[in-house]
Amino acid sequence: MVVTGGGSGIGRALVERFARDAAGVVVVDCDGAAAAEVADAVGGLAVTADVGSEQEILRVIAEAEGAYGPIDLFCSNAGLAHPLGGIDADDEGWTRQWNVHVMAHLWAARALVPAMLRRGGGYLLSTSSAVGLLMVPGALPYTVTKHAALALAEQLAVLYRGTGVRFSCLCPALVETPMIEGVGEGAVGRFLRLEGPPMEPAEVADVVVEGLREERFLIFTHPQTAAAVRGRATDPEGYLDAVAAIWAAANAPEGPPA
Repeated sequence: MVVTGGGSGIGRALVERFARDAAGVVVVDCDGAAAAEVADAVGGLAVTADVGSEQEILRVIAEAEGAYGPIDLFCSNAGLAHPLGGIDADDEGWTRQWNVHVMAHLWAARALVPAMLRRGGGYLLSTSSAVGLLMVPGALPYTVTKHAALALAEQLAVLYRGTGVRFSCLCPALVETPMIEGVGEGAVGRFLRLEGPPMEPAEVADVVVEGLREERFLIFTHPQTAAAVRGRATDPEGYLDAVAAIWAAANAPEGPPA
């Protein structure tokens, strides 16, 4: 099992949860010290890598297979929140998020799926976000790239349906992770907090394991996500009005109501 972004947050929780049931967990993170700490704790392999590069993805796969053999489960989980902003977000930030949130998933699939097809099985889990089905105002690159991550996962699930290669897409809502902490206390951070209390990463990992066992394509962490998605589909104007109202509250000079 390979988990990118495995040095902290949801990725770390996934590594720790997977290690309870299986040997051969590979912890991938751009923070080498964090990856090593987690890998040492579970008896796994640490790989320092920037998954925003196809060559780095290929190196991760080669090192994982060199240590443990064919990969059974590849979790494309790495993500980043910045840059925040709307149309003012710079092109470099857009490219960075696009590569990490979308292309990294494609590069992994391109490298792994042919061999999985020959073996007759394998599993790819990609982390999108509840934002990939909904939105966070003021985080335009994140919202758009997470929507694209979900679209990619849907394509793969259809193209390879019935082959034995399976795909799931994790769509967590607010989870207490370093990435969320890095958003800060500005309008985006307040918007996220207004949507409800955060879940702990270990809780998410348990939800993921259950979803993988059931081979669910969409894995939600919060019940309100499904309701919000239905509302967006059936009443798009009402959905936009509701999101705009929360965004206005997050931007209020006196701050959101207690």
